[in-house]
Amino acid sequence: MKLDVNLCNNLKSIRTRLGMSQQELANIAGVTRQSIGGVELGQYAPSVAMSLRLAKALGCQVEDLFWFEEDLPEVEAILAGSAPKQEQSRVSLARVGDQWIAYPLVGNDAFRIEMIPADGETLAVSHPVESREPVDPYGFPEAQNQIGTNKVQVRLLDDIDKLHNTVVIAGCTPVLSLLARATERWHPQLRIHYRFAHSKAALLSLCRGEVHIAGMHLYDAETGEHNIPFVREALTGKSAILITLGVWEEGLLVPPGNPMGVKTVSDLVELGATIVTHEVGSGSRMLLERKLREEGVPLHKVKGSDHIVHSHQDVALSVVSGIADAGISTASIAAAFGLGFIPLHRARYDLVIIKEYLQEEPVKQFLSILGHQLVRSQLEILGGYDTSNIGEVVANIS
Repeated sequence: MKLDVNLCNNLKSIRTRLGMSQQELANIAGVTRQSIGGVELGQYAPSVAMSLRLAKALGCQVEDLFWFEEDLPEVEAILAGSAPKQEQSRVSLARVGDQWIAYPLVGNDAFRIEMIPADGETLAVSHPVESREPVDPYGFPEAQNQIGTNKVQVRLLDDIDKLHNTVVIAGCTPVLSLLARATERWHPQLRIHYRFAHSKAALLSLCRGEVHIAGMHLYDAETGEHNIPFVREALTGKSAILITLGVWEEGLLVPPGNPMGVKTVSDLVELGATIVTHEVGSGSRMLLERKLREEGVPLHKVKGSDHIVHSHQDVALSVVSGIADAGISTASIAAAFGLGFIPLHRARYDLVIIKEYLQEEPVKQFLSILGHQLVRSQLEILGGYDTSNIGEVVANIS
């Protein structure tokens, strides 16, 4: 049959998901292998009879296999972060509160190990007028001025029920991706969308209504408190709770055996060590700056202090490859890469959640696994984590 250019199909994806070859499907459906290949490539449209046979063979509805492009539903969403330059872009979608949020799949955000499938495609972007917001003592723009205004029209490429059942978490610890996989294992219908962001960026994303949960490990030297002062300052007019994941060891990663004999951050200057640093606003960057101040060493005196990396894994890879002699990360990362570790601080890692999101079923399902013994065991075996208080509410912000 002549191809209808508006006819779309996902025959190949359903077939391969079921572990079937083209020949096996052809045998079951009573058609030729060449017909299967032609339909998958979009070279021609199947007849009604063939469509019914294929659907029966794959155990699905005809509508699951074939649809017209104009039938794809659309939703209006708020674009997280800055708008991509192109008018059309691949995005992930989630319902946060009472609005859809679209997360551009651009650059590193488009990959885990494999490329991330898109939930939809943006059709148009409305760019807001840029404004300058006053900055508070902790470096947070006023929360009420941070609501996203980049509205986009998104054509859906996946089941809207699946998108509704999504939890979005921003944070920097690799443990969050481990928790995401564990949650999806115990709640197969739940989807966790993990967005990498350092602590301040994650908290600001929560303020803007872009995520359900923000992970953070910031320490306020004046009060001796972790995270709470920063949350109070950033979440003006909003109520939230802080649930702890545990306490982790932060310090300097060095090559195995610590060949330079580094013991403190001041040794970095005295020994001429080269470092890599995290972005401004990250907990690791704040720890390095604080420890250097305590020892009277300006940051710019440390060789490589202008070399910015964006994750704990990047710090470890820089040391492993010899690009750097040291960098701030955690004991668990050091263990994972077989590196030496010099402890500097025990930091509490908390999850910050806006209270209204606690009533949403996907968020409830995610939080329900925190006290599971298998989760606790996964964290403990990493090394450098104290999980004795995992799942405990450590603060109630109102």
